[in-house]
Amino acid sequence: MLISASYFWSNAINAFMFDHGPMTPTLMDVVMLTGLNIHAPDRSFHLLEKASFKIETKSIGGWKGYIGKNMNTGSVSVREHTAFLNMWLEKFIFCGKAVGPTNNNIKLAEILATGNFVPLGKHLLGLVYHLLHQVSVRLRKNQPITNLGGPWWFIQLWLHMYMHKTMVVELSEMEFPSERFSEEEEETITRRCTIIRRSSNHDC
Repeated sequence: MLISASYFWSNAINAFMFDHGPMTPTLMDVVMLTGLNIHAPDRSFHLLEKASFKIETKSIGGWKGYIGKNMNTGSVSVREHTAFLNMWLEKFIFCGKAVGPTNNNIKLAEILATGNFVPLGKHLLGLVYHLLHQVSVRLRKNQPITNLGGPWWFIQLWLHMYMHKTMVVELSEMEFPSERFSEEEEETITRRCTIIRRSSNHDC
């Protein structure tokens, strides 16, 4: 579905050119689907500054090693909080190409950890547009998509939200986890699919 939709993406206007007209993810969609902040002042130039400290990310055994190396006991320090947010941003929000620990978002994580508000929703939407641009360019050149990284999860949520009737998919009746998720699971539990509009205290 994701690749099929990408064939309709126009880099000229940042929108899908469907038969019924253009459609595109908006900041309102970001708020509705994720609850991320879009109103805070965007001071992206601060991200060009170096973080107060570096967090080791290489040769530590992936995310499991990263967690073990940065998790401490007692009260949470700014460094530990930054390490957690760095993982959250890289692994669950921006979904970087490395598929593992990096310092790509360390400054952004530090800004969040120190209690500053950041319009993460704007950053996410920008990455969505950039990802769709990369995909459409490769499709035009008949090149394989490979691992581009990026927030595919948001594009999938957005498509499901607007296209679920066309795809004959009722989100409220979907089962989590899927029956194919685990062959050892004896019973499938059906849960209502709802959007929880909550964000962390950091602004997100």
